[in-house]
Amino acid sequence: MVFITFFFTVMLFVYAFYKVNEERRMRLRKRLGLHLEASRGLSGDTVETQDHTSALRRVALIMLRWFKRFLNRSLPGSKEARIEIKLLRAGRPLNMSPVDYRLLQTVLFIVLPLLFGAYAYVSNMGTNGMFILAIIGIVLAAVGPHYYLRQKAKKRSKLALRELPDILDLLTVSLEAGLGFDSALSKLIAKKHGIVSSEFRRCLEEIRLGKTRREALTGVKERLDFDEIRAFISGILQAEKLGIGMVQVMRVQSEEVRDQRKQRAEEAAMKAPIKMLFPLIIFIFPCIFIVLLGPVAVEFIVNF
Repeated sequence: MVFITFFFTVMLFVYAFYKVNEERRMRLRKRLGLHLEASRGLSGDTVETQDHTSALRRVALIMLRWFKRFLNRSLPGSKEARIEIKLLRAGRPLNMSPVDYRLLQTVLFIVLPLLFGAYAYVSNMGTNGMFILAIIGIVLAAVGPHYYLRQKAKKRSKLALRELPDILDLLTVSLEAGLGFDSALSKLIAKKHGIVSSEFRRCLEEIRLGKTRREALTGVKERLDFDEIRAFISGILQAEKLGIGMVQVMRVQSEEVRDQRKQRAEEAAMKAPIKMLFPLIIFIFPCIFIVLLGPVAVEFIVNF
């Protein structure tokens, strides 16, 4: 009985987590429905239904907040920082905080084994089948969120790498025109839209709020985890530390990034024939052999 109560509580958490954002819209619809039903003489039942639904929603929100506070207290600071970095690298999907991510993991650890076990029970797989599918559900719940964040981070890094040469060119031109580094970042933010420009917007806001330029740029390097952006920011920090001209550093960084993009394009072009070889062998060549040798094989079988 306790397990069933806990299961329904978790499902209520999931419902509240995905339905909170629609509360205002639903309230407006209910008010319109109340007005229409009142004109038909049915307002009493509607008010009772609305009160019942709003009471359930309030209970769900209270339980959700309590469970989030519990997860926030039980989450160590170092682990919360690691989860925050992973979410930032993935672009913070669904606007999740570390507590929301742990809540999602907890729900998956409970729901997926139950769903897989219920499927095994309905399919008459026996106790062993239920146990194996429940283990599979636990493994998916443990690996799934991490794999999702990793794939989102890779996709975001790939898009940022594609934007980086144009970003560096614009920064170089702005610095050559006599602007300071912060003013060049402001010009970049105004002219460009994308992942790299949004990260530099956050960097500039952190500088304006009191962080040093080194700390703000280090944060960009942590949120965009690929070699080119790390080399670019390390070059900027090294130039600032040693007093080297920023324009010269930016020009060298821009040329290197464009050369690396050219090399990646050449590498992808060299890999294309090898990638095309397997579909040709598996799908194209058998069809060609059937068309060319099929009539000959039929004649040979008929004659002999």
